[in-house]
Amino acid sequence: MKNVTTKSAIPTYRKIKNYVLAKIQAGTWKEGEAIPSEEALAKEFGVSRMTVNAAIRELSQEQIVERIQGSGTFVAQRKYQATLVEIRNIADEIASRGHAHRSELQLLERAKATKALAQRFGRKVGQALFHSIVVHFENETPIQVEDRYVNPEVAPDYLAQDFTTQTPNAYLTRVAPLQKVNFEIEACVPPQSVSELLDIKHGSPCLVLHRQTHSMGSVASVAAMWHPASRYKFIGSF
Repeated sequence: MKNVTTKSAIPTYRKIKNYVLAKIQAGTWKEGEAIPSEEALAKEFGVSRMTVNAAIRELSQEQIVERIQGSGTFVAQRKYQATLVEIRNIADEIASRGHAHRSELQLLERAKATKALAQRFGRKVGQALFHSIVVHFENETPIQVEDRYVNPEVAPDYLAQDFTTQTPNAYLTRVAPLQKVNFEIEACVPPQSVSELLDIKHGSPCLVLHRQTHSMGSVASVAAMWHPASRYKFIGSF
């Protein structure tokens, strides 16, 4: 009796799909770049365009590529996601996806409360606040500009922290346990300074999470977190 090795055959369209996916994951074809046409792929693999179309259609449904009629097929912009159900440290959120986080500190200063900030913190105009601006990266892609004001009475040592080794969220969660959170999200065009920090074209839309946290019976921080709309989304379930 002959020994028979059983090996499941991989459909040709899936081989093409895996080939395209491997090129994207290796960085050979980068976000926003066009991939070879269906005709070119069909010729390379010696198959019909219908077979290639099946592979590209699945990749499009999985949001790996984007098909633009009359222009071709392009590597889709990656949309990272954040949950609204819980306040998570962005470094932990990124790590949960198996990606690398790093941050760049742009500003760390003592500021005076404007009328708008004084109202939000319940303080007097001109009273001291701490102010930080931090850019967060996921796999070297900037995905968030965090512009945060902090109540000195809640976190008196805020200005002494190194926010390249820990996030403001991680520090505040440790020294000022969370009691309450208010937030809202809006889509808008960011100021040019934010566009430059996110490495997006000026005029490109952002999703902005405005968040106010409370601790020890006071407003602890007020933050605006800017995310490129082309590569970020918020999710939640209740």
